[in-house]
Amino acid sequence: MSFMNHIRTVAKEALDRTSIIAKFLCCLHFTSSYLCSPTHAYGPSMLPTLNIAGDVVLVEHLSPRIGKVGYGDLVLVRSPLNPNRNLTKRVVAMEGDTVTYFDPLNSDSSRNAVVPKGHVWIQGDNIYASRDSRHFGPVPYGLIKGKVFFRVWPPSSFGLLDN
Repeated sequence: MSFMNHIRTVAKEALDRTSIIAKFLCCLHFTSSYLCSPTHAYGPSMLPTLNIAGDVVLVEHLSPRIGKVGYGDLVLVRSPLNPNRNLTKRVVAMEGDTVTYFDPLNSDSSRNAVVPKGHVWIQGDNIYASRDSRHFGPVPYGLIKGKVFFRVWPPSSFGLLDN
């Protein structure tokens, strides 16, 4: 085999392997952006549903895109106060609903709010340690990144998350 044929063979093999890696990375990006991805949920706001030390959960991204988020769903939301943070909260009201709520840390009086069109009302399961719609109001539907449906870690709690 001549030197030039050897160079062509090596170049073709390198190009083929690069193509396979590029296809894999595109598939991985598509899957994690549009289908399902893992995320780390931590903090006291979702006790007892999620652990304070943190759970690794799976989030599916199709439901918000097709309008299938509803009452009781656990959702991953981009924080309206800090777009670099994600929040894991429960949907407690949908557009058009009237919500009666109180902030247990600041007041004993209740307040009412109407959830506007295109928004949801989210709250943590542990109302005494949750920063949620009671503090920043209804959340635009577009900030919902996905529905949390499965716990991967810790192994003792592995499985589906019920509403």
